[in-house]
Amino acid sequence: MAETSAAAAPGAGAPPDEPVPGSISPEPGVPTVLETLRRLDSGPRGLTETQAEERQARFGANTLPAQRDPSWPRLFVRGLRDPFTAVLLCLGLVSATATSWGTACVILLLVAVSCVLRATGEHRADRSMAALRDLVAATATVLRRPGDEASPRAREIPVAELVPGDVIRLGPGDVVPADVRLLRAQGLTVHQAPLTGESAPAAKDAADAVRAAGGGDFDRPQLCFQGSSIASGSGTAVVLTTGARTRFAAAHGALAARRQAGAFDRSVHGISWILIRFMLLTPPLVLMVNAALRDRGLETLPFAVAVAVGLTPEMLPVIVTTCLARGAAQLARGHGVIVKRLPALHDLGAVDVLCLDKTGTLTQDRPTVHRALDPHGRDDPAVLRWAAVNAWWTLQLADLPAPDALDDALLDAADEDDLTAYDGVAAIPFDAVRRLATAVVRTPGGPLGTHTLVVKGAVEAVLDRCTATDEERARLLALATAHADGGLRVLAVATAERPARIRDCTPADERGLTFRGFVTLRDALAPTAAQALQVLADRGVTVRILTGDHPGTAVRTCRDLGITVPEDGVLTADRIDGLTDAELTEVAARTVVFARCAPEHKVRIAAALRAGGHTVGYLGDGVNDLPALRAADVGIAPRDAVPVARESADVVLADKDLTAIGHAITAGRHAGGNIAAYLRITLSSNLGNVIAMLGAGLLLPFLPMLPAQVLAQNLCFDAAQLAFACDRPHPRVLRRPTVLRPRALLRFITGFGALNAVADLATFGVLAFALHGRDAVDGEAVFHSGWFSENLLTQAAVMLLLRAGRRRAEGPIGWAAAALTAVGLLLPLSPPGALLGLTPLPPLYYLLLAAVLALYTAGLLAVGARDARLAADLEKQA
Repeated sequence: MAETSAAAAPGAGAPPDEPVPGSISPEPGVPTVLETLRRLDSGPRGLTETQAEERQARFGANTLPAQRDPSWPRLFVRGLRDPFTAVLLCLGLVSATATSWGTACVILLLVAVSCVLRATGEHRADRSMAALRDLVAATATVLRRPGDEASPRAREIPVAELVPGDVIRLGPGDVVPADVRLLRAQGLTVHQAPLTGESAPAAKDAADAVRAAGGGDFDRPQLCFQGSSIASGSGTAVVLTTGARTRFAAAHGALAARRQAGAFDRSVHGISWILIRFMLLTPPLVLMVNAALRDRGLETLPFAVAVAVGLTPEMLPVIVTTCLARGAAQLARGHGVIVKRLPALHDLGAVDVLCLDKTGTLTQDRPTVHRALDPHGRDDPAVLRWAAVNAWWTLQLADLPAPDALDDALLDAADEDDLTAYDGVAAIPFDAVRRLATAVVRTPGGPLGTHTLVVKGAVEAVLDRCTATDEERARLLALATAHADGGLRVLAVATAERPARIRDCTPADERGLTFRGFVTLRDALAPTAAQALQVLADRGVTVRILTGDHPGTAVRTCRDLGITVPEDGVLTADRIDGLTDAELTEVAARTVVFARCAPEHKVRIAAALRAGGHTVGYLGDGVNDLPALRAADVGIAPRDAVPVARESADVVLADKDLTAIGHAITAGRHAGGNIAAYLRITLSSNLGNVIAMLGAGLLLPFLPMLPAQVLAQNLCFDAAQLAFACDRPHPRVLRRPTVLRPRALLRFITGFGALNAVADLATFGVLAFALHGRDAVDGEAVFHSGWFSENLLTQAAVMLLLRAGRRRAEGPIGWAAAALTAVGLLLPLSPPGALLGLTPLPPLYYLLLAAVLALYTAGLLAVGARDARLAADLEKQA
């Protein structure tokens, strides 16, 4: 098998991401077998029964922490505390108070549906936690002694009875029952997919001399973790931790933890309280103004309640649900993206930082040959041929199930005829201690009675077995280091001629070699990665690489894909450990590559980015990604992720492909843009009406509009606003994150609301002029009709002119505005209008109203143009 100075690929017995090996001594933090046994007060013969009982009492049972999942009804009731649901309930109460029973029933139905969907999603997550518990083994083979002097006996016990210090045996098909340190291993490979998401089995070895990867405990070959399973081989291990202290239990706890509020939830919370304050403030203001200035008491209560109903956006839940559900359905049909939590689609539209690993996303799960070099750094195809011969005959003669990723890359790059020209004689497969693989072959056309020994592996390991001088060895090592620091994996290749013999080849024969050269390998880039990254960049989304790889490897991948990495844009796990949360928040803002990351680092990075004001998406596929998936605003997992990660994610992709994420972000911004446009237009128009109604209370001796007319006007506007769910926002909306910021929204609606109120007050003046000389009763009816028509016409103008930068009356918004205009002009002339107390208007009013609308439109265009310029300037600065 292959070995690189970076270390071998998964399955080869060494970490896959080290570009050049360092010392072969154990890395700090990986105790030797003897140190481990001393620390645990144990030995190779295991514990005595008395010791096991004492530790069982001290450490407790080896089971996952008890988790009492809330019932579905309890989850339903919990959903009523959501601020968005609170707004809906207030709307329903106000509607019922105003005897608008139809509206009240619809709103309560929406509340019920919202709570059912939320409770169902949380209940499904609880079931996934139960499935996670089922991954734990039922029994384990343990070595226990009846007494201090007795011999150990192997017997099966329930895993709940395991304690730290127990010595257990592992064989093919066994589930690892606790976090363990290997004491002995023979050909041991372990499926860690439930923990890491990596499909290939990881080779494990008990040797103290194996260098550990900086990427975390999962890459350390001496350690096996609860929840993984034995793919092949056998081993003996000592139990390190049990119960709630295992990595598996930590992942279980991360899934059980309640998710932090996402961008949508935070925005809705802020907007909801704005609406609730307005709703609570409006009726008392209307009542006090009428009581103080016009001596009207509780008879104005229906009007005050109607004003509150007119202020609040009753269609908000319908628009939000329709926009998000429509976008989710289109994603599922067109791109195979499943949105499991509807608000997550809005959060996707708000994402401005996407965190991901490079393997399987930016790169494929396999390396490719980059160059074959002679000892002087010149291209030499013969070096690749010798490396491929070693890979081929090691695979054939060592009876290996399949080549590892590096051997696969060598065989793909070599000429098959060159490989079959050699006759294999013997092979010594790669192991994690030697860091070499050796094949003995008969060279075609070579001297009779002579075999060629072909060795490949880690640069240091190969050079140590060559006849080169110390000076030459240092030069070759520096050459390999230069390539490795550039992000390449490096294999060394050497050969030796040996007399033919009958006995088997042994590691003692790997001496006196002639150095042939290097083979450099690079990660194969994902075919769609570069294009997808450009699309994300155009959408204002920056990518952060969170990887366990060597920083040089990650930086090279970024450079190949066009991702700019500044000089201070790389941060390794050891530096992260030395930073406080506040310092990490500052540093993370300018960091592109986070290398050597363990799961706990990924959580801190996601939290730091959120603390810096970013909306964060995280793509992960293993149990070790669970904490980060829940720490981000949006957790994303591919369909082939481990089940528990897939259940915990907010969005599930058909494939681990950035292109699909780009489509999902576009869909989220489409939906978010329509929701934001609806809120801006509705709240600004409604606020203007409320200001005008308060002003009318000061100026008029009668109510400016009857309660039934207010509700009818509100119903017409609400029906027209349903068009926002089907609108296509301006392309500018798709170029930047769509975040509902309550303060920015409040500033917008205050400005445009004041402009709308000015138009309403101007209408009062027009009506006063047009009605001069009429009797009181007739004048009151005409005033009601005039303001009714003006309100609908101005709202139609607002819909057209403030909808995300568009100016043309096109699509569903154009049709809705035209229908609203027709209702405003024709309803006072119709029999239904008479039933509402409306009456035909004098011709002079229409001329004056046209002048008011022209001025109002000019004001909207001027303010809208100013906002567009500000938005463009901000976009350029970003």
